[in-house]
Amino acid sequence: MAFKSLIAAGMIAVAFVVARALPAPLQVGAITDVPGIRVGHYTYAGAATGCTVVIADGGAVGGADVRGGAPGTVETDLLDPVNTVQRVDAVFLSGGSAFGLAARDGVMRYLEERGQGYPVGGGLVVPIVTGAIIFDLHVAGGVRPGPDCGYEAASGASSEAVREGNAGAGAGATVGKLRGMASAMKGGTGTASITLPSGLVVGAIVVVNAAGDVIDPATGRVIAGVRGDGDVLLDARRLLRGEVPPPAPLGNTTVGVIATNARLTKAQATKVAQMAHDGLARAIYPVHTPSDGDAVFALATGTLEGGFDVGQVGALAAEVMAEAIVRAVRAAESLPSIPAARDLQGSGN
Repeated sequence: MAFKSLIAAGMIAVAFVVARALPAPLQVGAITDVPGIRVGHYTYAGAATGCTVVIADGGAVGGADVRGGAPGTVETDLLDPVNTVQRVDAVFLSGGSAFGLAARDGVMRYLEERGQGYPVGGGLVVPIVTGAIIFDLHVAGGVRPGPDCGYEAASGASSEAVREGNAGAGAGATVGKLRGMASAMKGGTGTASITLPSGLVVGAIVVVNAAGDVIDPATGRVIAGVRGDGDVLLDARRLLRGEVPPPAPLGNTTVGVIATNARLTKAQATKVAQMAHDGLARAIYPVHTPSDGDAVFALATGTLEGGFDVGQVGALAAEVMAEAIVRAVRAAESLPSIPAARDLQGSGN
């Protein structure tokens, strides 16, 4: 008994030390805290869909990592470190499933009009625009983002505070669909950043459209996800350990962008994008499934002089990505028959 008591006391002491060692929560920030990064949204009036554009003024070294089994992306091959083009002008995120890839044309037109892009001679440029889409066709009312959506989002891009929740590509995003749309809750767009005393800034923007739950890594609690009777959160972790739910619909994807002012190579930017997926795994369950299109892009503007540890940048990328995911669902507002996390505040969320 004495031995067991010592073990119990030791566990309590360790838990106390660990709890005290936890860092303070991230201060409110946005991906636009990275100098040279601008964000614009276009949200269709009367329709739950839209697009979001992240512009790197003067271009940025880019990388990408796609881990979902059903991705909808464009120009990700160009970001492979072995390929020629080194800098990216913009990344777009769009609703509309594969139809939404057309929003890219509008972003390219906007940039071409301003002379930003890869020079091809004769005063011509080809803007380098990559991006990804989410599936929101069931809630978008037949509207699909196209070139005009991309152009308007790019035209409205600024370095000011970024709208979250039902904005841009997050307008029709939903979560908690393991039992179908009847159990869904509202997803959305979120952003976060961290700035170190050295001047290093790492920011994230994300559109959360997951099949399962969003979990606050700070508490381990589900804040939005699969609903049961009375809007009780069922917890996807328990569902998947018990009864086998019906196959998740092909309406799941979390897509995001990491930006930093660190000077990175394409290979390093790709590594940062890879590590940022840790943020998805911390805040979403399940994630990276066969019916997800999860993708993360990375942009390194290189405006901060000096060398940086890529592992540090990647670890911070995961941290701000997880924070942005949580903020996306907390900022979201309900749609008809699709409640938001804020509607369940009385349940302790």
